[in-house]
Amino acid sequence: MPVTDRAPLSLRLYRLASAAATSLAPTLLSRRVERGKEDPARLAERFGESSRPRPAGPVIWVHGASVGELLSVIPLIERLGGKGFTVVCTSGTVASASMAEQRLPPGAIHQYVPLDIPRFVDRFFDHWRPALALFAESDLWPNLIATCTERNIPLIVVNGRLSERSVQRWRFSPGAIAWLLRCFDLCLAQSAADAARFRDLGAPRITTTGNLKLDVPEPPADPEQLQALRAAIGQRTVIAAVSTHPGEETQVIEAHRRLRGSFPGLLTMIAPRHPDRGPGIVEIAGAAGLGAVLRSQGRLPQSGDEIYIVDTLGELGLVYRLAPIVFVGGSLANQGGHNPIEAVKLGAAILHGPHVGKTAEIYAMLDEAHGAEQVSDVGKLAVRVGALLKDPEQRTAMITAARKALATLGGALDRTLAALDPYLVDARRERRDDHA
Repeated sequence: MPVTDRAPLSLRLYRLASAAATSLAPTLLSRRVERGKEDPARLAERFGESSRPRPAGPVIWVHGASVGELLSVIPLIERLGGKGFTVVCTSGTVASASMAEQRLPPGAIHQYVPLDIPRFVDRFFDHWRPALALFAESDLWPNLIATCTERNIPLIVVNGRLSERSVQRWRFSPGAIAWLLRCFDLCLAQSAADAARFRDLGAPRITTTGNLKLDVPEPPADPEQLQALRAAIGQRTVIAAVSTHPGEETQVIEAHRRLRGSFPGLLTMIAPRHPDRGPGIVEIAGAAGLGAVLRSQGRLPQSGDEIYIVDTLGELGLVYRLAPIVFVGGSLANQGGHNPIEAVKLGAAILHGPHVGKTAEIYAMLDEAHGAEQVSDVGKLAVRVGALLKDPEQRTAMITAARKALATLGGALDRTLAALDPYLVDARRERRDDHA
């Protein structure tokens, strides 16, 4: 009997509805292409097709929803490749695909995750035949999960995270989430709190291994691009705001306007979470009477430009190497905050807003160690940026404290690999059986 026949009614209805939606998929994807949310050259991957041949031997499949999830598992992918495994990683956004192209280790393969429609999911599995499936954090697609179970593919959550908001949503369908989580052989949770949430929703086998994002290496920067930007900036004072959301750019630009009299030549770099919002930020700066240019147009900041908008993908490594103070967005806007770890590793002092639910434990640790600081509004943002610019010793102490705090919490990568080792042994055994 197929495993889905034993699933709760809600999941069986989902499977029927998703199968019925097969004919609608081309229209859906075409609309997403028009909005810039799909890569038209790679749409076949969303239908479960691939132009890449499957390598010989066992394949490990690693899935992360978007940039953050995929970035967190890149060190894990690198270590798995070093052990002789081929890794196919999937994600669902254009930004994550661009990041994968730049950051994945040699030999790893990126594919867009197929739409969660049975026919497309089966195509994906028929082609790649993974020996092990690893899902980062909590991107739980029922057909992908059920197919792993039906094909006896071990399924593991790595760097598992469940927000309280996600828990409350799943409480409306307790049978469905309990059934999905029971399909997983193991849940490797980021923290004790995440482990408790997984357990509360029905996951039977849970281990706390720590946050893989703490072990992510420094983001790269193209040396020529870095040199060109440094030459254009010269001796100007630089600050940055990264991963910003609507409303936050207005506050950052207002903070710049308040600071510019005290710091002549001040340059504020803004890297919006969604680069296509760059032109709108130019308009906000213009309304404030400030010159702004877009990096996506190949522009470098000139002496009359006060706002430099980094509306490109994969270039935060440049920003962090140039700005001694970084405001991390999604935290004044109520978006749950974004990860500050890469900025810390490249020597930036971190400011953030109060809304950091997605990364609450990291920010609590940094704030307690005086390695980051919360600001609640544009006034406090301007005051704290100004104070840190005027006091390099305070800034250095803040950066040192943040790095020490991160160092004490590392090691999640080694703990994750240790938990995965029995499954890797089975995958190697499969390779020997194939050769036999």
